[in-house]
Amino acid sequence: MTCLMPRPLPLHVVKETSRHGKVVFYFRIGKGERIRLLGKPGSKEFKIAYQAALIGQTVAVARQTEFARSLRWLVRQHMESAKWGSLSVATRKQRGIFYNQIVEASGDVDCRAVRPKDIRNALERRKKTPALANNFLKAMSALFKWGVDHEHVDINPTVGVERFKYKSNGFPVWTWDEIERFMEFWPIGTQQRLALELLIASGLRRSDIVLAGRQHMTQEVLALNTMKTNTPVTIALPERVIDMIEQTETGDLIFIVGKNGRPMSKETFGNWFRVACRAAGIMKSAHGVRKFSATLAAEGGATTHQLMAQFGWVTTQQAELYTRGADRALLGKVASRIVSEQIETRIAPHLDSGAGKKPKKQTKSNR
Repeated sequence: MTCLMPRPLPLHVVKETSRHGKVVFYFRIGKGERIRLLGKPGSKEFKIAYQAALIGQTVAVARQTEFARSLRWLVRQHMESAKWGSLSVATRKQRGIFYNQIVEASGDVDCRAVRPKDIRNALERRKKTPALANNFLKAMSALFKWGVDHEHVDINPTVGVERFKYKSNGFPVWTWDEIERFMEFWPIGTQQRLALELLIASGLRRSDIVLAGRQHMTQEVLALNTMKTNTPVTIALPERVIDMIEQTETGDLIFIVGKNGRPMSKETFGNWFRVACRAAGIMKSAHGVRKFSATLAAEGGATTHQLMAQFGWVTTQQAELYTRGADRALLGKVASRIVSEQIETRIAPHLDSGAGKKPKKQTKSNR
């Protein structure tokens, strides 16, 4: 028979039995301090306490070292990075909410142990709100991509995880009836009316309309770089809007300002404009006016690249997304007229007067 020897204790560890008959373990080097070790040899709790005793740390510090690659740690590192600082305030706010959720739920989990199935499970728990779930996936993708780039993790577990597919038209586009109602309620001279007119004429986002002002004007042309995509846009404002600016109390530089003539944040502007809409009996938002402007441009025959130039989009898909509410029948007519004009211009002048006519059949009399 083979005699199984008891497993030896780690160096400097002794086993004792308390007066109550409980087996306990102590760490002691020579005649130094006796340190009680929690747990049993081989357990995670014991290993943490033993490592702390070896290097003279407290167990609390050792635990922090053990969890140095936790999700909590990764989130904190990311949110202290230059990459995080370069994001817009709105993006940091939204992603911050998601990161706080995962830290509360599983902050001490090793970030290197997260796998695609964990991300999929997190998405599944959010399936009732697919748009929110997709934003969560986007936030986690950014977190782990940063982690991979800085060698904190080996893989990005969001790679290959599919977004939820759902149909949504986003913010509802305004109608002509709603535009007219708003104009009737807010007369020329009010900032609310000027805000609507500028949104229609320029198609600017909230983040840009709160910055637009006289410093961006050269005669009737408004030119600025958009906040969201840092894309230059150049807009020719109609004379009626130029006159309206002169008839409205604005800021020294910025056209649309809040109390005491101070600039507004895009969130403040959005809320302020929403209140103006509700007062006029309209249950829509500033972004819906931007879509109205884009739809007008599309229905007027603007090309995809013309739309991209005015509205600051960087992909053709964005132009198509924002204009899918356009009147397809009208667009079809515009396109067909363009084809007809090309035919008339290129081909018609070169046709002989008899071109296209069938030759007369010969009869017995003229043979």
